[in-house]
Amino acid sequence: MIIELLAAAGEAAPKNSFGFMEAMEQGGAIAWSIFGVLVIMSVGSFYILITKWLEQQKIFNQYKNVRSGFWRAGTLKEGATKLDKNSAWRQLVDDALAAEDQHGKMTDSLEAHDWLHGSLGRSEAAINAKLAGGLPFLATTGATAPFIGLLGTVIGIYRALINIGLAGSASIDKVAGPVGEALIMTAIGLLVAVPAVMAYNWLQSRNKRIAELLSGFSTDLLANINSKGAVKPAVTTKASPQQAGKAAPARPVAGSPAPEKKA
Repeated sequence: MIIELLAAAGEAAPKNSFGFMEAMEQGGAIAWSIFGVLVIMSVGSFYILITKWLEQQKIFNQYKNVRSGFWRAGTLKEGATKLDKNSAWRQLVDDALAAEDQHGKMTDSLEAHDWLHGSLGRSEAAINAKLAGGLPFLATTGATAPFIGLLGTVIGIYRALINIGLAGSASIDKVAGPVGEALIMTAIGLLVAVPAVMAYNWLQSRNKRIAELLSGFSTDLLANINSKGAVKPAVTTKASPQQAGKAAPARPVAGSPAPEKKA
């Protein structure tokens, strides 16, 4: 008997008609258009985040090869062959060598240091500009997505007020759909904006680190060219345990007598 009563009550219970799809359908073309714009902005933000992260990580990994192998070469041309052809570090080396060759063809008395410094500065600026590509889209998404969602919120509240005026009473079935649509748009706008802002700040911080590494590498290139290859940054290597044991002199134990000298 109890089971039959529960089953009858379940069949008689009204179905919920205030879900996401129902709220969007009540919003019509305007609601779907705003939702579509927010989805495009979200997909674009994650695409830029992934592609830029891969690009930055590639540069960081290539820098390890620069520190370990490039400066061990006898000349810059020989060291350039150890770098990837399409890497940012190879671009700096090629531009430095090209600027050195071009300076010899000049009839003006422009100093080599100034010419090389300007050429490397242009090369750095080009690399940094490429790394910054796509970040304005993240900044725009983070700044505008909440307001686009707010537009949907305003339209949903406006529709709720119209339904109240037509019905003459604020019954829940008249305002639940438009109000639900308004709240959904606000939430979607925030969900799109917050990841975009976080991705923008994170990628910007990594770009600043890469710019510092590029600037330091350019300075080393400039010093190497002006000194005719005499100045190079120190490259440290890990010594093997056997080498470390041979290199380290034996220290006498405190309190032990000093060894006697043979006559």
